[in-house]
Amino acid sequence: MSFYISLSGLKAAQTDLSTIANNVSNVNSTAFKKSKAVFGDIFAAAPMQTTTQVAGQGVRAQGINQQFTQGTIESTDKTLDLAITGEGFFTVKREDGQIGYTRNGALAVDQERYVTDTTGARLQVIPLDPTTGLPTVTVDSTLTSASLTDLQIPTNWPAGGTGNQLNSVGVGQDGKISGVYADGTTVYLGAAAIAAFNSQEGLRQQGDAHWTSTDASGPAMLGMGNNGLYGAVRTGALERSNVDITEELVNLISAQRNFQANSKAIEAANTLSTTIVNMRT
Repeated sequence: MSFYISLSGLKAAQTDLSTIANNVSNVNSTAFKKSKAVFGDIFAAAPMQTTTQVAGQGVRAQGINQQFTQGTIESTDKTLDLAITGEGFFTVKREDGQIGYTRNGALAVDQERYVTDTTGARLQVIPLDPTTGLPTVTVDSTLTSASLTDLQIPTNWPAGGTGNQLNSVGVGQDGKISGVYADGTTVYLGAAAIAAFNSQEGLRQQGDAHWTSTDASGPAMLGMGNNGLYGAVRTGALERSNVDITEELVNLISAQRNFQANSKAIEAANTLSTTIVNMRT
């Protein structure tokens, strides 16, 4: 039995090592969220058996949980580099039409003047009145992704014209994105839709710091930044990975020692078994 107990320990240590290795490898990935392996003991006994006379059966991995703590905010010189300070995710629409959520605000304008992230997904915004900047839809618990639109920054205003060219783009803490044109006109183009969830740990990873909602996470609650559940939006900044490399290296050493200890336990059990088999009466 000790062979199987130590084998479960080896598998657990291997899972821990893989999780730590993934964290370390993504230390420079924008908005990456580190993971932590969670383990539980295995115990089995007959209904009438005294549990004080029964050893455990080993260990099992209960899951690998992501840690959605705030990463360091790094300043950049690009207006469309956005970061969220606090809770929430940017809402994006992928090329297949699926809605995703990300903390990676490294945005750019494509050839059609749509604002996209590093995967080509389009940033989703709450429609605003171009003049007053007030939402044209009701922003409350009934707001869904169907009410959102792709953010497009016209080169000229009115859109499609040939004059009155774009001078600059600004982003407020509430996520409102505006363009200033040659005649001094300020046009509100939309407000970044920030998504919050009842259970962030229930989100499904998609890679590239993107997630999708699941039954475990609950549906996205959409709103504007710097308000209640929704963190403030910072322009000219990106959120770095929340991996602490020093902490991960210490965890790596600990996982390595656990692996070695379980290996030694198997070696000791093998030696004991060999001795018993070779005994002569």
